[in-house]
Amino acid sequence: MPVVAREGEFKFLIYTREQPYEPPHVHVQFGGEEVRIDLNSGDFMDEPPAGKRRAILEAYRKHARKIRKAWARYHGGR
Repeated sequence: MPVVAREGEFKFLIYTREQPYEPPHVHVQFGGEEVRIDLNSGDFMDEPPAGKRRAILEAYRKHARKIRKAWARYHGGR
């Protein structure tokens, strides 16, 4: 699971072995927590901890293009 971007406390990871039925997404790790963001909609797939939603989304938006390219590199264009 390579780290494809970092922003402050957040690490964005693409798992190389994902289930084919899941939408393209990125895992966000921080402070012992992890949530996923759907790359098609930009919505959370898991509920983020209280007070973290905005910061995670701001960090994600800064790197969204790079993250999407990394997903395509590992999983193709789905």
